[in-house]
Amino acid sequence: MEERYYPQKIEEKWQRIWEEKKSFRVTENPNLPKYYLLEMFPYPSGRIHMGHVRVYAIGDVLARYKRMKGYNVLHPMGWDAFGLPAENAAIERGIHPAKWTMENIAYMRDQLKKMGISYDWDREIATCDPEYYRWEQLIFIRMLERGLAYRKRSTVNWCPSCQTVLANEQVEGGRCWRCESEVTKRDIDGWFFKITAYAEELLDWCDRLTGWPERVITMQKNWIGRSEGAEFDLAVAGHPDLKIRVFTTRPDTVFGMTYAVLAPEHPLVDDLVTGPGGRAEVERFRAEVLKQSEQERIAEDRPKRGLRLSARLVNPFNGVEIPLFIADYVLMIYGTGAIMAVPGEDQRDWDFAKTHNLDIIKTVSRRLGWTGEAYTGDGIKINSGFLDGLTVAEAKRRVIDWLVERGLGEGKINYRLRDWGISRQRYWGAPIPVLYCEACGMVPEKEENLPVVLPRDVQISGKGGSPLASHPAFVSAACPRCGGRARRETDTMDTFVESSWYFLRYCSPRYEDGMVERGAADYWMPVDQYIGGIEHAVLHLLYARFYTKVLRDLGLVKVDEPFKALLSQGMVIKGGAKMSKSKGNVVADDVIREAYGADTGRLFELFAAPPEKDLEWSDQGVEGAYRFLTRLWRFTFQYREALRRANSELAREADTPQLKELRRLIHRTIKKVTHDIEGRFHFNTAIAVLMELFNSLSLAAKDESQLEQGTDLIKSGLETIIVLLYPFVPHITSELWENLGQDKTLTEVRWPSYSEDALEEERLLVVVQVDGKVRGRITVPADASSESIEAEALADPKVRGFLAGKEIHRVIQVPRRLVNIVLEG
Repeated sequence: MEERYYPQKIEEKWQRIWEEKKSFRVTENPNLPKYYLLEMFPYPSGRIHMGHVRVYAIGDVLARYKRMKGYNVLHPMGWDAFGLPAENAAIERGIHPAKWTMENIAYMRDQLKKMGISYDWDREIATCDPEYYRWEQLIFIRMLERGLAYRKRSTVNWCPSCQTVLANEQVEGGRCWRCESEVTKRDIDGWFFKITAYAEELLDWCDRLTGWPERVITMQKNWIGRSEGAEFDLAVAGHPDLKIRVFTTRPDTVFGMTYAVLAPEHPLVDDLVTGPGGRAEVERFRAEVLKQSEQERIAEDRPKRGLRLSARLVNPFNGVEIPLFIADYVLMIYGTGAIMAVPGEDQRDWDFAKTHNLDIIKTVSRRLGWTGEAYTGDGIKINSGFLDGLTVAEAKRRVIDWLVERGLGEGKINYRLRDWGISRQRYWGAPIPVLYCEACGMVPEKEENLPVVLPRDVQISGKGGSPLASHPAFVSAACPRCGGRARRETDTMDTFVESSWYFLRYCSPRYEDGMVERGAADYWMPVDQYIGGIEHAVLHLLYARFYTKVLRDLGLVKVDEPFKALLSQGMVIKGGAKMSKSKGNVVADDVIREAYGADTGRLFELFAAPPEKDLEWSDQGVEGAYRFLTRLWRFTFQYREALRRANSELAREADTPQLKELRRLIHRTIKKVTHDIEGRFHFNTAIAVLMELFNSLSLAAKDESQLEQGTDLIKSGLETIIVLLYPFVPHITSELWENLGQDKTLTEVRWPSYSEDALEEERLLVVVQVDGKVRGRITVPADASSESIEAEALADPKVRGFLAGKEIHRVIQVPRRLVNIVLEG
C-alpha cells in the first residue's frame, strides 16, 4: 500500500477487475428476491458532464446497496439513440447521423465505465439498431389492427423556408428556430396512437402509484385532465339550423351565460363571418394567435385577447341573445372548441367580461363576507329560473336532465389528453411499417419483412422534410397484399416510442423471437426503482405507462404499470442556472476525474444535497470530499499493520467506557446509514454520520491506551466505515478493504447488521423540569425504574431549591427522557 492516495490508478485497477469478473452480470434467479433499478437512459449527445453524473451516482448507490442486501439486481444501461440532434449534427458538420451517434455512444460508454457505475454491460441496447426497432414496428402493426394506431389530417407548424414541420419547441416568437422565417400552420396527414382509449385507466392508476412523488402524480392527472359536465347546442340568432356545440363543467351556471367564445381555429368561424372586412379582421387575429404556444394561450397570468363577431347566439334556457367572440384562451383541441362564458362564476370569464364591458350575472349565493370577483365556491342557486334554491350539485343534475329530455344536449366527460401524434417528417428515426398501394390503399408491411430498415445512403440537407421521400430504393416497393406497385411511408416514429418500452427489452436484450421473452419479463418487471429528471414527469412517463398497458392487452407482459417507484432527482446548479452546454456552465466529468478521481465527484454530488433537491455546484465542496477520502486513506495506511493483525470483534463487549461508547456509535452508524439509504434516499445524512464515526475512530486511535486495548474494535469500526461507504465510493473502499487483508472483494460482502442491545446506553441523561421549566439534569442507570428516577430528580440539589416550601401536585415522566414536577397552585 502506498502512503499517498492515487485515485486514477486505483480506479483503473478496480474497473478492470469488475469487468474481468463480470461482477455485475445478472440472470434470472427465482431463489433470490429481484430488484430492477433503472436510470432514464441518455441521449448520446457526446459528453457526460457533472450535471449528468448525479443521476448515475444515485442509481449506483442503490444498486450496490441492494446487492449487498442479498437482492438479485438488474442495473442496465443503453442509449436513446434516434432523434433530431443527430440529424442537425449531420447538417452542420457533414457527418452521417449514424456515425455521429455511434461515436458519441462509444465515448459516453467509456465515461460511464470510468465513473465505476455497476452496469450489466452485456444488456446494453441502442434504439437505432434495427434489431431493436423491428419490434416496435411489429407492435405498430398490432395496434393498427386494433384501431389503436390511425392516420388523420392535423394542423402542424410549418417553416416555408426549410420546407419542414417544426415541433412547438422549435417555434420561437412565431419564427423558425433555425432560419428565423415566419412560421405558418399547415394541415398534413400523420399517424397517431389512441392513448385516449386508456385515459380513464391511466387516471385511475395514478392513485395506486404510491411510490411516485405526489408532484409527478399531480402533473399526470392534470395532463390527462378529466372534466365532467355537459355538452349542448347554442343556436345562431336568425339561423336556427346553424348551431354551435359547447362544453361546460358548470352546467348549473347556464342562466349566468352572458357571451360565448369560439377558438379562432374553429371551423364554423368562416361560416359566421361575412364580408371581406370581417374576414380580414379575423385572419389578422388568427395570425397573432398562431404566434403563441398553447401554454401561453391558456396561462392564467396573461391577458385574454378576443375579437367580437357580428353573429349572436341564443341561450336555450331563457331565450336571451348573447354576443359571440373568438378568443385566444379557447383551444380547438379541448372539448368542442367552444364555450359558454359565465363571468359571475369563472375568473377567466370575469376578466374577459370586464375588458369588453360585458354583463356579469351572479347565479350562486356568496358565502358571508365574500369580497372577491368571480365566485367558484358552493352555495344556493339564485337568478337561475327553475334552478333557484337548489345546491350547485343538484342544479348540475337538473340541467343535464332538462337538456336530455329536450334532445338539446347530454352529460359528458372530456379529457384534456389528446391522442399521441407519432409522425415525424425526419430521417433519423424508426420507419413506420406501412405502404400505400395503388390498388389496395394503405397496407401494413408483412411481419416476415420486418424490420423495415432505415437506409444509410441518404442526402441530408435539412430542407424539404424527410430525405427518405427522395430515396427511390426505399420509397418504391411491392405491395405486401397484391404484389403491385406501392410506396413506403416516409414519416418516422417519434423517439418517445423507443423510450416507451426500452426497460422491457433490458429483460432479454438478445431475444430473437419477440419483443421480450415472457419468462424474463415476468421475473424482472415492474421496474422497482426508476430515476430521472422532473422534466420527464408527463410525456415520457405517460407514454411508457400507456405503451405498457397496450403490451399487456396484447398478451406480451402481465404488469399493469412499468415503474413501481420513481425518484425525480434535482438539478445541478452552477452560477444560478442549471448546468448545461447551452448555458456554458458545465463542469466536465473528465476534468473532475483527472484532478480528484471519480470517487470524489460521486461523493460530492451525493453529499451536497438530498437527491430530490437541487444541488449547488461548489469547487470547495469537491475539494472537501477529496480531503475526506485522503484522510481515510492515510488513516488506513498509518494503522494497517496493527489492524491487519487484529480481529474484527464488533460483537464482543468493550472494556472501557470510551470503547463501549465507540462500539455503540458503530452500531448506531450502521442503523442510521441503513435507514437513510433504505427508502429515504438521504445519502447526504448517511455520509455525514460516516464522517462522524471516522472522526471518533481517529480520536480513539490517537489515544495509545485505547489503541492498545481496542485494536479489534477500531478495526471493526474502520471495516464498517469501508463497507458502508462502498456504494458511494466503490474504488477507494475496495482498495482499502483489500489492504486490510480481506480475502473477499466488497462485491461479495453482505451489508452489516446492527444489534439493538448494543444501541442501549448504560446511563441516561434525564431533563428535570419544575412547572414546565428546565431546572436541572440528572444521570441515571439505563435500567433505572421510574420510581428511582423520580427520587433522583427530587433529590437533585439544583431542583430542590425550586421546591422549598411548596407542595408537589404530581410528577409526570416521559420515560428515559424527562421528569416534570408540577406544584400546587
